Amino acid sequence: MLRSNPLRMLQHCSINVMGGGYITAQSRSSANDTSGFVFRKCHVSGTGHADLGRAYDAFARVIFIDSIFSEAVNPEGWFIWHQNGHESDVTFAEVNCTGPGSDTSKRVPWIKKLDYSTIKQYDTQAFINQDGWIAKQPL
Repeated sequence: MLRSNPLRMLQHCSINVMGGGYITAQSRSSANDTSGFVFRKCHVSGTGHADLGRAYDAFARVIFIDSIFSEAVNPEGWFIWHQNGHESDVTFAEVNCTGPGSDTSKRVPWIKKLDYSTIKQYDTQAFINQDGWIAKQPL
């Protein structure tokens, strides 16, 4: 399970679900917090079953873009955990995902439908590095 601060983009990754539970548990305590997870062109598969994420704080943010989901992804897809009442504050989204686990007809009703301009902002180096964390990484 992944937790993060600041925003992390994972591209072309493979996630192997072995048991049950959640792939992410993102913690973002306010709408101004720049943290979150963006998975782009990733593949989720495995022998277990899991939700794509659970809200660890009221403003959790996890976005999957152009990814492939096997049956390892639970039909509901996401879990609010202890953040009941904050469903509209959480940003859990799936954009252009494919595969048998990508059917959103049984997803939780509060997943976000992001427009092109919103999606585009998560695809830029400037957004990923809003708080300057990249320069602070060890060589």
